[in-house]
Amino acid sequence: MKKIVLSFFAVIILFSCKNSTKNSETSAGNIAEETTESQVDQEREWQYLFDGTSADGWRAYNGKEGEGLPAGWVIENNTLKSLGKGGDIGGDIVYEAEEFDEFELYLEWKISPEGNSGVFYHVIEDKKYEAPYFAAPEYQIIDQKNFPHKLEPWQSIGGDYGMYAPKYDEDDLKEIGKWNSTKIRFTEDKVTYWLNRKKTVTFRPWSKDWEKRKDEGKWKDFPDYGKAVSGLIGLQDHGSFTWFREIKIKKL
Repeated sequence: MKKIVLSFFAVIILFSCKNSTKNSETSAGNIAEETTESQVDQEREWQYLFDGTSADGWRAYNGKEGEGLPAGWVIENNTLKSLGKGGDIGGDIVYEAEEFDEFELYLEWKISPEGNSGVFYHVIEDKKYEAPYFAAPEYQIIDQKNFPHKLEPWQSIGGDYGMYAPKYDEDDLKEIGKWNSTKIRFTEDKVTYWLNRKKTVTFRPWSKDWEKRKDEGKWKDFPDYGKAVSGLIGLQDHGSFTWFREIKIKKL
């Protein structure tokens, strides 16, 4: 009799363990499924401005709508590449298809030795503006270590050009020819820049500090600089080979 009772309880315990394991597996499966769906939803929020194959939507700054890339830019090995034909004035491109106000922009880039480039946002097109920087803020891209001229702090990599000097560690700067990542997050309350996943700049747009820097610094003779609350995204050709990829944006 004892053997029968023990066998009976053993069956119950075995069944309970199996059921518990099954429920655990089901719960884990649901969590994994929910996580995957969440990641997919987050990815859907991103809008690609360049997917590596088509330059649709890109054209010269102040150019004609729908005219496509100017002669100084090409698609090469799934990258959007500047050929170094630009300068202080001319050579820059914009994504004409849509304006953005509050956003998070992500892209990857690499630059040639002694190179200089940048990323513009809130770009305004008008014949009275010879280049995007007349009115648009710029995230600075530059060969920080090898640039042939002395750089001021506000000219440094990952900074808000002419306004806010970046914080960075030179030991963390990648060798020329290596890919870097840039992220710009803009809201009316706060702007943050990142270089290779490290925060370089944070500031409040149109604050008293911002106005003071604008009125006393690089942009004192550019009355419309930084006033726009929305505009186009732009890329600079400042006379260097520069490669861009994975250009995507998320509206906030």
